[in-house]
Amino acid sequence: MKKLIVLKAVVAVLFLSLFLISCEDDYEPIPVKLEDVNGNYKGKLITSQGNIQSEKIINFTAKKDTVKFAEFPIREIVKTVIQDPVKTEAALVAIGKVKYNLDYTTKINTANNVIELTFAPKTLQFQIPVDGVNKNTVVTIAAKQKGYYVGQDFSLRFGLVAEKIVVDGLIIDPFTTIKYDFPYCIKN
Repeated sequence: MKKLIVLKAVVAVLFLSLFLISCEDDYEPIPVKLEDVNGNYKGKLITSQGNIQSEKIINFTAKKDTVKFAEFPIREIVKTVIQDPVKTEAALVAIGKVKYNLDYTTKINTANNVIELTFAPKTLQFQIPVDGVNKNTVVTIAAKQKGYYVGQDFSLRFGLVAEKIVVDGLIIDPFTTIKYDFPYCIKN
């Protein structure tokens, strides 16, 4: 009987100490620095055009003032230009990887412990081979919102929009904008 009372007392003390420790509110977030943005990232890319949406994992690098994509997603752009699924796949294989550099400037938001990225996108230019002819393609990329590097979870979040496609000097019309959303990208 005495052992049971001692056991109950020990358990009660353990629960009380666990409860008091969990109430401790001394969390101080580590302040972000501009250099924290630099690094290799891996994250989800949600690409949408009209009602059609696709997701994939993408890798990119952020250095100093540029986000570098070794393989920018161009599938939707090529589909818009060619519109034939068989020829689209053949063109994507022939094109291979398309590199794209996205310039940005940074500003620290100390109130929210984030780094704000203001993007200055350039046009994306590449050749699309169709029926033995290379079509010069120029895509106007825009950033409608700022991007954010969140210090709490070390993630980068941003979005881009392909607003206009020009093929051999002719604007594709009608054209539904292509949205590239990067909702959560973490450092490798």
